[in-house]
Order: sequence, then structure tokens, then C-alpha cells
Amino acid sequence: MRRVVGFLLLTVLAGQAHGQATSGQATSGPVAAALTCGILKGESSRTSSTSQWTISGPSGKTTETGILRRGPRFECIDGAILVMEFTSAAGHSIFEAYFPDGTNVSYGRLQIDRRGGRFVLPIQAKMRIAAPYRAAFDYHCKLNMPADPIQPAARADCIF
Repeated sequence: MRRVVGFLLLTVLAGQAHGQATSGQATSGPVAAALTCGILKGESSRTSSTSQWTISGPSGKTTETGILRRGPRFECIDGAILVMEFTSAAGHSIFEAYFPDGTNVSYGRLQIDRRGGRFVLPIQAKMRIAAPYRAAFDYHCKLNMPADPIQPAARADCIF
């Protein structure tokens, strides 16, 4: 009988302690993150149900809101290129790279690889990236589509 009473008492006390927030820890409210990369800046905030992110750069400021499973996560490449990755609630992962000249490229995460700490983009992205920023990435030839074919000369720049 003592064991049962002791177990019940322990369960009640542990349940109450488990429900308490530690001091200094917020129990609700947005969680924010920011990264400055050269002249580009990525900011995000997250509430319990939605995420909001803003990209600021030479072409202005763009803010989007969505229900995300993961992210957005920011990374800076070569002190100039801002990369943002996120996964939507539906499970679709997105990779976007923003450049100091105001351009950007965006691909589904399944089309992007990462090897040796470097992003590997489809070779078709190379011509969409300004010449000074092309060397920041490696390129692959896995994504050959009729609407966007890989030119034979471009295959020499593919690592696989």
C-alpha cells in the first residue's frame, strides 16, 4: 500500500514540475532569427502556427508568410550570397540563393546537393547567376528536361 501511495504522490509531483517553465524561458511568443550577408539580410520570426521571413537587399525588401515544417534557415556564402532553405508543411523543401546584384535563383531541394560544404546546383542555374558569383557553387548534370536542356558544352562544368 505504501508503494502505491508513494508512486501516486511521485507521479503527481513530477507532472506538476514537468508543466512548469524554467525561469527566463518564454512559454509563448515569436522566435526570431536574422543573418546579414554583405548587403543582403535575411530575417525570420515564428509563432506557434506560422513563419514569416524577410529578405532585404538592393532590389528592395520582400516578406513572405507560410506554415513551415522546418526553417527558414539562412546561410552566407563567400560573404556576399544569402542562401535560404525551408520545408513547407506539405513537405516540399525549397532552396533560394540571393545575390548582391538583386537577382536570385530558386530550386526544389531535391534538385540541390551538398558536397564538401558546397552547394551543387543544376548546370542550368549557372547561366542565371552573374559571372562574379558562379564560382561559389558546383554544378551537376542530373536535371536534363526538354524545356530546359543541358547544352553539350555545359557538361564540362558538371561534377557529376
